[in-house]
Amino acid sequence: MTVPASHASRAAEILSRPVALNGLTVPNRIVMAPMTRSFSPGGVPGEDVRSYYARRAAAGVGLIVTEGTYVGHESAGASDRVPRFHGEEQLAGWARVAESVHAAGGTIVPQLWHIGTVRQQGQPPYPEAPAVGPSGIHPDGTEGTGRAMTQRDLDDVIGSFAEAAAAAERVGFDGVELHGAHGYLLDQFLWSGTNRRTDAFGGDPVRRTRFAAEIVAAVRAVVSPAFPVLFRYSQWKLGAYDARLAESPAELEAILAPLAEAGVDAFHASTRRYWLPEFEGSELNLAGWTKKLTGRPTITVGSVGLDGDFLRGFETGEGSPVRDLGNLLDRLERDEFDLVAVGRALLQDPEWAAKVLGGRFEQLQPYDASALKTLS
Repeated sequence: MTVPASHASRAAEILSRPVALNGLTVPNRIVMAPMTRSFSPGGVPGEDVRSYYARRAAAGVGLIVTEGTYVGHESAGASDRVPRFHGEEQLAGWARVAESVHAAGGTIVPQLWHIGTVRQQGQPPYPEAPAVGPSGIHPDGTEGTGRAMTQRDLDDVIGSFAEAAAAAERVGFDGVELHGAHGYLLDQFLWSGTNRRTDAFGGDPVRRTRFAAEIVAAVRAVVSPAFPVLFRYSQWKLGAYDARLAESPAELEAILAPLAEAGVDAFHASTRRYWLPEFEGSELNLAGWTKKLTGRPTITVGSVGLDGDFLRGFETGEGSPVRDLGNLLDRLERDEFDLVAVGRALLQDPEWAAKVLGGRFEQLQPYDASALKTLS
């Protein structure tokens, strides 16, 4: 890709600006997006995981959001190779990851995760655990795939998120991100398609937000006041790509306001293509609207630096060519959002941030799905 020298210097200048997230100063605008890799047998991140994250920090990524890590609730996950954020051996492994990222000059937060009814009973790491969700409905609309959560279930999950957040601060992380996107448990409560409860946790958008807001408040209560709490959310869901939490800015504000009030310091607005407007009549994307409505810093994400849909790439092994960053830089200069999360491009090339910050656009690599098979 041929890029004018002025464009390259503009990218370096804009993306190099630091950003404050509560008490954390992120040294630049580049974030590594959370991407499940399944290279942690027994849920323990090993030396290869440590090196994987440290390489990207050393190459200039300002903030790393780890792959999703299961909180300490028996129904949280569906694989024994996805890392956990509970247990002595698992947390010791994560402490080494955080130490290495800091030594390389980066900052890092774990993404805390519960998959809800995406899980099927019989799956590891706890095969006897049931699949649970707000109403027992899978995000694809299938009913009866799990059971509706009781108040005891709700309390246990809230506690597991709080325990994981406290552990993150204790072992040296710079903040936490709560996974409330893509049809997993927190999102199952936010979305009317999976939340049909008639109690205080279901109904209108504000009531559907209550469970996530209680998790945020519980996390906020157990970490230091300056410790950043990030919240990732999306309109789309796995298997329901056209799903929407909100059809208008007013509906979106009704969902986001309780989360901000509960203690979210920054929102990570997940879209499939960051350049698409979210609502008719405005060029703002989802992160842009989130910042406008809440006043909180936001992270945008969605095919940054690449053409081609990321979901199709994951499902079919299809590659993606390099995409120009001009539109992204324009939006950053307008303060539409604050940080930019990069996924597949950073899987493909650990040096992606260094190349962009150094104006070496001609060295950027197209994405090849073979990158999924290694921790390069």
